[in-house]
Amino acid sequence: MWVKICANTNLKDALLAVEAGADAVGFVFAPSKRRVTPEQVADIVDGLPEDVEKVGVFHTSDPFEVEHFVAATDLTIAQLHGAFDQEMVRLLSAEFGGELKIIQTVAYELNAQDRQAADQRFEAMLTAAFAEPAVWAVLLDAAKSGVSGGLGVTYDWVHVAEIVQRAMGAREPRPRVILAGGLKPENVAEAIAALQPWGVDVASGVEASAGVKDPGRLKAFIANARAAGDKIGK
Repeated sequence: MWVKICANTNLKDALLAVEAGADAVGFVFAPSKRRVTPEQVADIVDGLPEDVEKVGVFHTSDPFEVEHFVAATDLTIAQLHGAFDQEMVRLLSAEFGGELKIIQTVAYELNAQDRQAADQRFEAMLTAAFAEPAVWAVLLDAAKSGVSGGLGVTYDWVHVAEIVQRAMGAREPRPRVILAGGLKPENVAEAIAALQPWGVDVASGVEASAGVKDPGRLKAFIANARAAGDKIGK
């Protein structure tokens, strides 16, 4: 089970995540109370092992903004929020010679007035993202009233799992799916069992306060995620 610890704001927390076994650490460049600057991230990345993935979280339609931040901070992954923009994804991939991994976030609308229509839109975006070779992985998150990412709320994992499977179809190799949204040490095993993702992503669920990690919760989350992943063979 691939594990990403997101919304890091200092080297101490990022190293704690790595030492606890995280595969990736994330940094939020999108509007957020956990937002960091390229200068902060560059300093943190300098102190991290080379083999850990460094992920920048972006909510922008400007590929050149992403390109600038990635180049300035030596990130290895760009995580894109907002509507799936195939042209932007392909441009970024080409700009870095295919070396930059791209995670496309697809958000599940929690308070949709028309559930069926919202599910159809969700499935259509998943299908498009799964079909794009430049997308390294798809991250599932929650959205509410048009706002996605950083909400710290869960959703119906079993229902979403059914939609994900329809969108995947018989595609091989199986697309990488990363589960996010309201995860914490207490529920990550249940979430993994229900949706059977390739990876999980957490931020607020392992914090002592906004932008500051809780060592005990962080270690428990990774341990619980790994154990749950072992049960489903991931």
